[in-house]
Amino acid sequence: MKYWFIFIFLFSSIEFCFAQENTLKKIDSLYKEDQFYAGITYNLLDKKPKSLNQSGFSLGFQLGFIKDMPINAARNVAIGIGLGYSANSFNQDLFINKNNTNSFEYSILSDSQTYSKNKFSIHLVELPIEFRWRTSSPTEYNFWRIYTGFKFGYMIANTSKYEGDLGRIKYTNNEDFNRFQYGLTLSAGYNTWNIHLYYALNSIFSKDVKLNGEHLDISVAKIGLMFYIL
Repeated sequence: MKYWFIFIFLFSSIEFCFAQENTLKKIDSLYKEDQFYAGITYNLLDKKPKSLNQSGFSLGFQLGFIKDMPINAARNVAIGIGLGYSANSFNQDLFINKNNTNSFEYSILSDSQTYSKNKFSIHLVELPIEFRWRTSSPTEYNFWRIYTGFKFGYMIANTSKYEGDLGRIKYTNNEDFNRFQYGLTLSAGYNTWNIHLYYALNSIFSKDVKLNGEHLDISVAKIGLMFYIL
């Protein structure tokens, strides 16, 4: 629920900023667009084994700054390079626990009635790189946009939590997670509302992680909304 409160606060702030910009902004022939962003997504686990299932609502939140660099005279085509942060949670039935040798083991929780919470969360510092097209002008603040690109992320923290018949089990900074995450991005829409897509190109876990003797090669896909301000 905390993500929704953050989302509502950011949405209100963004609307206020747009109103202020439309009132106070002077004509600037060297204008730049969309240099701050905030978004909220629904997170999916892709390429997962048939035995692994997601449950509940897995949320993601992201924000950051992108340096907008127009590359044509009309300034409606640009390259964007930025820096951001994202937090993502995944509710599912993959049980992460340590064995007698203090190594992590992975198994499927077969009975959903035996636990009330089972999820892992990841936090990343991200570097987005975008090719940007829009219908903006020095005096037009409401416009269509299509931004596509690549996002590189470095995982600064991860947490797995379980609450159920086995008690409360929590682990942080599990080295079995891939520190480096990267994937393709697409944001498209009009004015405030923009659909955002992300598709990871690598696994969320390292090659050493196995489930029932097979490599747990699952990746992340996200769909949600992105909001931009100057």
